Amino acid sequence: MNNKRLIITQGEHAVSDEPDLAISTLLGSCVACCLWDPLARVGGMNHMLIASRTQREARCDAAGVHSMELLINDLLKLGAKRGRLRAKAFGGAQMISGLSGVGAANCMFTLSFLESEKIPCLSQSLGGDAARHILFWPTTGVAKQKTARELGTPELRASEIIASAGNGLEIF
Repeated sequence: MNNKRLIITQGEHAVSDEPDLAISTLLGSCVACCLWDPLARVGGMNHMLIASRTQREARCDAAGVHSMELLINDLLKLGAKRGRLRAKAFGGAQMISGLSGVGAANCMFTLSFLESEKIPCLSQSLGGDAARHILFWPTTGVAKQKTARELGTPELRASEIIASAGNGLEIF
């Protein structure tokens, strides 16, 4: 499609109205939400590391809400209208069996947020156990995904990761 690419990482977001630009990110348990306004032809993507946390046995979505609102506000500055926004969501994998359910929590937050804000999620690729590479063209809403398996990236088991560190660190 295009040659220009903007890469975002954990905790970042980007918006654009440039037709020849794609926004790109790599996801594991993180979630990326791609939003765009098809009429204004502007869009953007965020990369949420931890959308929800539990504090004193109560769920706190401050990090996820902040990430989503930053993305939405920057889109509004480019001429988007909140009522016309459309979404696609990616990520939230369980990268290492037996470790935290942060990926599932990120997925749940993202879909919940979109539903509560009445932003239609037109497609999603959430959960599973494979990392994803996402490309998103913000002016058209086109998104492409490749999983680690499709990219030929070898999968590691928790025991291989710990053993290769060689420093006695145990992940719990």
